[in-house]
Amino acid sequence: MLVNHIMKHGKKSLAYLIIYRALKRIQQKTKTNPLYVLRQAIRGVTPNIGVKARRVSESTHQVPIEIGSTQGKALAIRWLLAASRKRPGRNMAFKLSSELVDAAKGSGDAIRKKEETQRMAEANRILAHFR
Repeated sequence: MLVNHIMKHGKKSLAYLIIYRALKRIQQKTKTNPLYVLRQAIRGVTPNIGVKARRVSESTHQVPIEIGSTQGKALAIRWLLAASRKRPGRNMAFKLSSELVDAAKGSGDAIRKKEETQRMAEANRILAHFR
């Protein structure tokens, strides 16, 4: 799933190269298993509650909904890649490895996105009956 999200214009071999280089850089930087860091980053960014726009009469409400594990992982990967693409840096492997290490530590742009989504869901908790 990660490879297909990184891939642009059908270049899957380039997407694999980016992932392998990012994992190698994580290995050199943290001296731990890079797959463990990847798993920790995805777990840390995975949301369990989100908001969905619902039209009720004439107004649009942000209604909090629970997110399943599959959809949560897809959202986490999407947020991690978007955050790493926005980072300044040399290449995508460098940016992806930096974002994964930050997310595993509990900081970074993807973690901020998750917390922002949870804050919005918490603020609109009163609208949960519109589900």
